[in-house]
Amino acid sequence: MKIETKYFGEVEVEEKECIDFPNGLPGFESYHSFVLLPVDESGTYFALQSVIEAGVSLVVTNPYLFYKDYEFDIIPEDLGILSHEDIVVYNVVTIKDPFEKSTLNLQAPIVMNIKKREAKQLILNTADYHTKHPLISTVKGGESHARS
Repeated sequence: MKIETKYFGEVEVEEKECIDFPNGLPGFESYHSFVLLPVDESGTYFALQSVIEAGVSLVVTNPYLFYKDYEFDIIPEDLGILSHEDIVVYNVVTIKDPFEKSTLNLQAPIVMNIKKREAKQLILNTADYHTKHPLISTVKGGESHARS
């Protein structure tokens, strides 16, 4: 199917690529179907693009590329998660100019069950994580530390 996007104009996506957010995203509760579109060639950044509204698109990334020790608890039943291999975590990037001043929202991870193509954004109630962590890569790599 063809969709209009915020950053790439009209693109063709497969319906099987769609990610369902049953409750929408905070601030975008009426939008439930999104796709991940690569923003850069290295696959570090993606546009989480609404399939319905071109203007609803968030730049996201894997937080473990930047913060190796990032961890939080999840309830596996929330998304029908059966194993750790089912989970992918993304966080929203706030793009700034210059890019080095961009930030990462570690307080609200997006947790996705890749087998079911279903996701939700969590709001963490911890003093450790904020909405504007520096987007730095002082420690590369890491494993998923979402505990179930």
